[in-house]
Amino acid sequence: MSPSRRQFLTLSAAAVTVAACSPPANDSPAVNASGPVPDKPAKAVTLNVLDVAGNLQLTQGMIDDFVAKNSGVVERVTYTKATAPELVGKVKAQQAANRVDIDLVLTGVDGLAAGIAQQLWVSLLPTYAARLPGMANYLAGAAAMQKLAGNEGVTVTYYPSGPLIEYLPAKVPNPPRSAQDLLAYAKANPGAVQYARPSNSGPGRTLLMGLPYLLGDTDPKDPVNGWAKTWDYLKQLGESITLYPSTTSETMKNLANGSAKIIASTTGWDINPRVLGTVPKEAEIGTLNGFHWVSDAHYAVVPKGVSTEKQSAILNLLAWMLTPQQQAKAYDKGYFFPGPAVDGVTISMAPPESQQAIKDYGRAQYLQLIANNPIEVPLEASALVAAFDRWDREIGGSKVKK
Repeated sequence: MSPSRRQFLTLSAAAVTVAACSPPANDSPAVNASGPVPDKPAKAVTLNVLDVAGNLQLTQGMIDDFVAKNSGVVERVTYTKATAPELVGKVKAQQAANRVDIDLVLTGVDGLAAGIAQQLWVSLLPTYAARLPGMANYLAGAAAMQKLAGNEGVTVTYYPSGPLIEYLPAKVPNPPRSAQDLLAYAKANPGAVQYARPSNSGPGRTLLMGLPYLLGDTDPKDPVNGWAKTWDYLKQLGESITLYPSTTSETMKNLANGSAKIIASTTGWDINPRVLGTVPKEAEIGTLNGFHWVSDAHYAVVPKGVSTEKQSAILNLLAWMLTPQQQAKAYDKGYFFPGPAVDGVTISMAPPESQQAIKDYGRAQYLQLIANNPIEVPLEASALVAAFDRWDREIGGSKVKK
């Protein structure tokens, strides 16, 4: 799939805690921001990294390791976090002031697309593809997600995502096996089925995009004209849903405290909350008949105005991050399971704490589910905006927990 960049629009994203401080002043403002990018910077630089996707949980170890072993390229790195909707405003303001203090952005599809629409990002590809040999080794799903990035973004982590259902076996001994089973369960147990507002939730968004495959809709890529069955299903399901949480974390807490019996989930939202103790370890997951994965990825993008010296350091850093040894750190504690974007990265290569977390809380069936079910890319940005808008207007906007 090769979406038109003109179609990319700003999307909502799950909130990430905003750091209390802003990035320090860039030591190389927009001067020398164009022209040839050297193989290495003339002297070590400071890189200011902004994360709007929670990606540092997967990649900060890669970055820190690079700095420790490449002191002649990067002297130090500062990290800040924000939400994806804040991203465009932050970057545009700095570019307008000719003082770009954000050197590298780690983002999901939402922030990536919003920046492409506003022409905020440096075109890294294909100009510097030869400096990023790891991209040639992308997993098939990661390569498909890379197409969404056009020439501006570089995929750094990837996972098939969902949609999955999650439940506690003691409370749901006979879980639904189909979308119709889930609807019947919801009608028989008002308030027991829960998913968060799709524009604020990865699992909610994945459920929204996965239903057209489960229901056999006419065009799963067209929520305006091809989702008749999906919209009808969501309306029926909504009759038994008393509220829609505003975040995925709330659904996880509700599953744990029993106020929800079945929630929408993904591989990462299944594993990581159980590692952290938010959800009981004995929670189980299931798929519904007709299941297709809807994948997700995180990207690295560089704002226009970053000096060529810093661009050089960033290319060296990204090449490092896409090596198998560094990609193994993306297993983390299941947050984006599996996590690596490149092929041939096994859990045995991951840090010991990641191996232990996956051993204790991972699921053997995930590898089979990934191998044996189709993997789809998300909707193009404009289509997803349309889906979010219709969901808010017709399905659950009035019942979102504020």
